[in-house]
Amino acid sequence: MKISNSVWFWFLQIIGWGIPITINGIGKIVMDSFSSKYYTYAEIFIIFLSGITCSTLLRNYLKKHISFDGFKTKEIFKILIAYFITSIAFAISFLFALPFYKLFNGEYLELTSLLIISNILNAFAFIFLWLIFYIAIKSSRRVRENKIERLQMESTIKEAQLNTLKGQINPHFMFNSLNNIRGLMLEDVDKSREMITRLSEMLRYSLSKNNIDFIALNEEIEVIENYIELSKIQLEDRLVFTSEIASNLLHIEVPPMLIQMLIENAVKHGISNQKNGGIVKLNIFEKNKNLVIEVINTGKLASTKGTTKIGLKNIEDRLVLLYGGKANFSLSESNNHVTATIQIPI
Repeated sequence: MKISNSVWFWFLQIIGWGIPITINGIGKIVMDSFSSKYYTYAEIFIIFLSGITCSTLLRNYLKKHISFDGFKTKEIFKILIAYFITSIAFAISFLFALPFYKLFNGEYLELTSLLIISNILNAFAFIFLWLIFYIAIKSSRRVRENKIERLQMESTIKEAQLNTLKGQINPHFMFNSLNNIRGLMLEDVDKSREMITRLSEMLRYSLSKNNIDFIALNEEIEVIENYIELSKIQLEDRLVFTSEIASNLLHIEVPPMLIQMLIENAVKHGISNQKNGGIVKLNIFEKNKNLVIEVINTGKLASTKGTTKIGLKNIEDRLVLLYGGKANFSLSESNNHVTATIQIPI
């Protein structure tokens, strides 16, 4: 159960004023054999109530007139004035105990200069300690609140950025697919019908996962298989797709549409540009507690850098937002094959 600020304040007030004043009173009872202990009890009670009252009024003033985000000269001056007035009021409250001295000791207390100065100094010291403690608590709470607000703002910005990046993925895939359908409409109605079915399944997937940051790997594999079948209708035998995926990794969560975009880039900017087509291979395995995703396609890296810049930048940005520096993405070329590699922590 969360304790409110008001409850904490009164708890600290009672403990903060009660303990030192009680200790001071016990010392008086032990050391002063001339005064009645009943007068000391009354004095403890009056000073306790006075301390609570004066510090509570000071707190209300500070809450209303002082900003704890940063102390300016004007605010420091206000604090000093309030401190001085509160200390004087607390020192004067000692006078309320004088009638009890007459009541329990049978005579009036002699107000010597030493006694007056001692009470004033004690009052200023008590209020000063209270003020320092209060400012320290308020400042630390404000720093924590600012940190929470900053984290919430960063989280909101991060979520907005991710949604923006997801918004780039869906139209990118949709326009490519619609162009494929348009090219086949007059050539083969059956293939066009099958393509529309595949497209509707993928669009349903992309729309339903648009507000989700992670999905199971097996769900992403299903949408990749749909995309490959969709692409094969256009590319026919020019596209050869193979995959090697460890079955024990299918439950691992990955960002939706991330691997699909790698496959799409490999097909569009690798295989489609090859006269005789080529191979796209998907390898997913575990290495050093990382999930390694490799997409290898026939082609050259130099011919794809310019055309895939937006898509690959999208992948890099999503990995940074989701994993920080714990994930990485790289491209390499070897023997007329381009390899895109993603490593994310498991």
